[in-house]
Amino acid sequence: MFGISPLGWIHTLGSLPAIPLAIYMLARHGRIVPRSRPGKVYFVSMMIGAITVFLVAHEPLGYVIAILTILFLFAGYGAERLLGPTRKVRYIETICLSLSVFFLMVPTVTETLRRVPDGHPFVTDLNSPLLLGAQGALLVMLIVGLTVQIISLAKRDKAAVRS
Repeated sequence: MFGISPLGWIHTLGSLPAIPLAIYMLARHGRIVPRSRPGKVYFVSMMIGAITVFLVAHEPLGYVIAILTILFLFAGYGAERLLGPTRKVRYIETICLSLSVFFLMVPTVTETLRRVPDGHPFVTDLNSPLLLGAQGALLVMLIVGLTVQIISLAKRDKAAVRS
């Protein structure tokens, strides 16, 4: 089904929980919260997806995205351990983990459009206007989302200083 191998299904189903978890944490907390239960499951799910890319990807760009995802995950989840619980750590976590969501969604949207509906996908060419538009929309959401997150963190920091 959808031209996905058994290993591809492991990759897909292993990384799938990261999407609703990211949406939940972004809606509830305004960012990915690494030290929360959903944050821990997000990390595991993202690592499953990123690591298994090396077994299923057919294009070098897939490897690059997987490596960047792993680097941003480790930076986002390791920042507090390296730097201590400072305000700057929240910014590093937020930026790195938002980028990890972006690196999850770009191939997710791309592969979905290239495989659905089964047998007659919406996109057959990587230069399709629909695909490029969807990827562009993800980039705009990343830029707007990061801007909102950083402004929100700055407001919280100002409020904490006043208290």
